[in-house]
Amino acid sequence: MEQIPTTAGPIDLAALDRILVHEHLLTAHEGIRFQWPHLVDAQGEQDAAVTQVRAAQGHGVQAICDPAVLDLARDVRLSLAVTEATGMPIVMATGVYGQHYTFLPHYFQTREVGALADCFAHDLEVGIQGTEVRAAFLKCAADEPGITPDVDKVHRAVAEASKRTGAPIMVHSHPVTRTGLASMAIFAEEGIDPARVLVAHTGDTDDLDYIEELLQTGCTIGMDRYGLDIFLPEDRRNATLVALVERGHADRMVLGQDACATIDWFPADVVKAMAPNWSFTHIFEAVLPALLTAGVTQEQLDAMLGANVRRWLGA
Repeated sequence: MEQIPTTAGPIDLAALDRILVHEHLLTAHEGIRFQWPHLVDAQGEQDAAVTQVRAAQGHGVQAICDPAVLDLARDVRLSLAVTEATGMPIVMATGVYGQHYTFLPHYFQTREVGALADCFAHDLEVGIQGTEVRAAFLKCAADEPGITPDVDKVHRAVAEASKRTGAPIMVHSHPVTRTGLASMAIFAEEGIDPARVLVAHTGDTDDLDYIEELLQTGCTIGMDRYGLDIFLPEDRRNATLVALVERGHADRMVLGQDACATIDWFPADVVKAMAPNWSFTHIFEAVLPALLTAGVTQEQLDAMLGANVRRWLGA
C-alpha cells in the first residue's frame, strides 16, 4: 500500500476518499515577513488556518494538499501546528512559484539547474526547513509572462527532481495565454510521464478547445479555483466542467478552491470584497450540489476529490 509523507506522518493513499488538492494555509510575501515582522500576526494566521481546516473536516475532508513553495511563504511549522490542533494531514510541496511569475533569486540565477533540483530533492527525501516532514510533490508556475529563462529553469529543475525521486508535479497555469501547453512541452522534453503532472487552474477558462488540447498531452487538470469569480464566474466554471464530463473526462479532473486561510497580497477587506465565497468549503456548500443538479454523478464527483487525486499523487 503506497504511503505519502504528511505533517501527520506517512499515510496510506488508498485510505483517503476526500482530498482537497489545492488550498493554502498561508500565502504571503516572504521578504515583508522577514524585514517587518511586526506586520505579522502569527497567532491570527494559525487561528484562521485552523478554522478553515476544521470547516473542511466537517465536510469529510481527510487530507489537504498545500502547494506553498518559495515565494509563497511556505511554513512547515505553521502546518505542523495546524495538524496538531486539528489532526488534519497536510501534504506539503517543494519548488518555486517565481517572483512575479518571471524570475528567480540571484542565488539560483547564478547556479545550474541541478542546484535547484538538489534543493527540491532535499525537501522530498530529507525534510523541509530543518524538520523531518518531507514534501510529497513538486510545484512550479507559468503565468502571463510565459516561459521566461528563469521559469524554464525552474520547470527543468522540477522535472529533474521528479525523475530522481518519483514525485509528481503540479504546475500553476494561466489558461488565457495557454501556458499549460508550454509547461507540458517542457516536461515532455524532459521525459516526464504526463500522468504525473497536474495542470492547476485549468478551470479559469471555458475554452474547451484549449482544454481538450491540454488533456491530449496526458495530464490531469485542476478545476481548482472555485470561489474566485474574478478569473471566471462560477456558472461558466460549472458549465465547462459539465461539458468535459459529457466528453468523457471525469477521470482527468480534480476539484478545489485555491483558497488561502490568510493572504497578505491585499488588505483583508479587499480580499473579502473581491472573493466573498472563497473558502476551504465553498465547493461542498455550493458547487457540488449545482453539479449534481446539472447531471454530474456523485461517483464522478467522488473521483474528482478522491481517486483522481490519489492517481496523480501516486496510487
